[in-house]
Amino acid sequence: MRIVKNGDVHVSAPVGLSRKKVGEFIEEHRDWILQASKRMVARQEQRTKFFNQLPMETRIQREEAIRRLKVLVEPMIEQHAKEMGVCPNAISYKPTISRWGQCNIKNRNINISIYVLLLPEWCVEHVVVHELCHLLEPSHNSRFYTLMDKYFPRWREARKETRRICRLKDGIK
Repeated sequence: MRIVKNGDVHVSAPVGLSRKKVGEFIEEHRDWILQASKRMVARQEQRTKFFNQLPMETRIQREEAIRRLKVLVEPMIEQHAKEMGVCPNAISYKPTISRWGQCNIKNRNINISIYVLLLPEWCVEHVVVHELCHLLEPSHNSRFYTLMDKYFPRWREARKETRRICRLKDGIK
């Protein structure tokens, strides 16, 4: 049983288990469901509050954010891509909230979320190196993390700090 982002409850059950048994299971866990649903809704509200710190309502605001991001990110990409011996085909900047960055392995394009502007510079650099490493290793496997250790040794600390910042600014403890 799990609570999804919109607060709905999803229950998985073995084939052949009666609806009655599933209903009994749900009823036995009603208090947990209510508490978990409340936490999920609160978390989503806090995420929205965090991302709303960066004004993006108007075209001018979005263009200014992208301009600031390019000034920050493009030197990082140039430096690390050269060091790693990779060359992304294109870099794009979009207001994504589900991922800080994304690498399309097939076309070698990298997208960086405009919202990385809410992070410290060294955490942004972690995102950049992470996506560039995907040009060398598509999966999050041991080889990928070895590359991260080589090209950005503080990646674990940066990931932890990014998560901490999101929680603090959201009010999540």
